[in-house]
Amino acid sequence: MRGEASPPRPRFLFLFTLLLVASLASAAAQAETRIILLGTGTPNADPERWGPATAIVVDEEIYLVDCGPGVVRRAAAARLDVRRLKRVFITHLHSDHTLGLPDLMFSPWTLGRTEALEIYGPKGVRAMAGHIRRAYEQDINIRVEGLEPANATGYAVTVQEIREGVVYRDAHVTVKAFRVPHGSWREAYGFRFETPERTIVISGDTTASAAVRENARGADVLIHEVYSTAGFARRPPEWQRYHAAFHTSSRELARLAAEARPSLLLLYHCLFWGTSEEELLGEIRELYDGKVVVGRDLGVY
Repeated sequence: MRGEASPPRPRFLFLFTLLLVASLASAAAQAETRIILLGTGTPNADPERWGPATAIVVDEEIYLVDCGPGVVRRAAAARLDVRRLKRVFITHLHSDHTLGLPDLMFSPWTLGRTEALEIYGPKGVRAMAGHIRRAYEQDINIRVEGLEPANATGYAVTVQEIREGVVYRDAHVTVKAFRVPHGSWREAYGFRFETPERTIVISGDTTASAAVRENARGADVLIHEVYSTAGFARRPPEWQRYHAAFHTSSRELARLAAEARPSLLLLYHCLFWGTSEEELLGEIRELYDGKVVVGRDLGVY
């Protein structure tokens, strides 16, 4: 009958549905953000907690923060493609946060990485990378000029010595650096990662900092170092002076988190000194009622 609308065409609806599903699936894949704690340790030689290193993975792109001992093997244990380890943001130059830098420069290269490693960090990191490069000159020459079929590009590095503000941006993430106080260090940084679906703040090593609090205000995840207040009381006076000037107590962190209100407070670089994980959490929960978790190596959050 004239004037009546034609019924919808099944083929058109089928194609439209397919396109819609594909579009939603693509958007979801691009938005997926994972935090993998590759190492949550301190200079203490705890075999359950390797050197500080955090991987933020967005759509399979990997962004590392710090590179403590064992970083490449921990990435392999987390089932990451180590050839994709090509960016690292370094909070400060303490050895426990940087002893994995030679590993990160050379191991992924020997396994097939062709891109230069991008290093973002405080003043002094360019000299550090240059000294490491020279220390391994014979290894590089043998791999490139000898019988091993190594590529001639993947051992290179590019270094950016950073200041406060946006230090990196691509289609997946914006990374902002902010200064934090860490005892005698002239430069130490925390980082704020903004991805399509999450905001993640990493304190680095620091005392309780207004900069961390402001950058973490309302964040999805705050990853923060901490020491036990009860354990601290048992330390010798000279070590108490050191830790009070370089690190954050459980009570100080609880007060900071109560103001910043992140959706998740994730603890790493924890100094227990005989205190259990539950006791450390109890110290924080006395002053903070938000969600708080002690991070574990290879934990995904």
